[in-house]
Amino acid sequence: MAGSVNKVILVGNLGRDPEVRTFQNGGRVCNLRIATSETWRDKASGERRERTEWHSVVIFNENLLRVAEQYLRKGSKVYIEGQLETRKASDQSGGPERYFTEVVLRQFRGELTILDSRAGGSEGGDDYGAGSSGGDFGASGGYSGGGSSASSGGGRSFGGGDRKPASVGGGGGGGKFGGGDLDDEIPF
Repeated sequence: MAGSVNKVILVGNLGRDPEVRTFQNGGRVCNLRIATSETWRDKASGERRERTEWHSVVIFNENLLRVAEQYLRKGSKVYIEGQLETRKASDQSGGPERYFTEVVLRQFRGELTILDSRAGGSEGGDDYGAGSSGGDFGASGGYSGGGSSASSGGGRSFGGGDRKPASVGGGGGGGKFGGGDLDDEIPF
């Protein structure tokens, strides 16, 4: 079907440390388990209810994999953009085939933003964008530090593109930086 879209956006917390595996050919993959929660008040009892959904995320992008391996830990709050993919597997004993649906981040097609603030750091974030991620990062991908990114405050965002410095505009309203919050800090 022309014009179809396969895009998943998750904001949640890691349920365990990232699991990185290396293949015989030298390639690597990182698996994450992310929990998203929905809360509401029960109309009948007035109690607060919560439902948690667990998502499997697979990172094939080497740059994002290194970031996940180095900076993410159990409990880290993250923003993930990827694609849904379903794979089929059967066990060695000839049992029934099983299907797994995962959010996959591939080279140049995915984004990972760390929403936790840095220990001892200031509010504001570091954004590393993928070439295909649009307005925040420019056509070639790039780096920009700022306070109001997709993470709505502080965080570090990593995409699959090159890390070329983006131009940082001075004062003024609007835009990615919100004006005046940068002081004299170098954003990296």
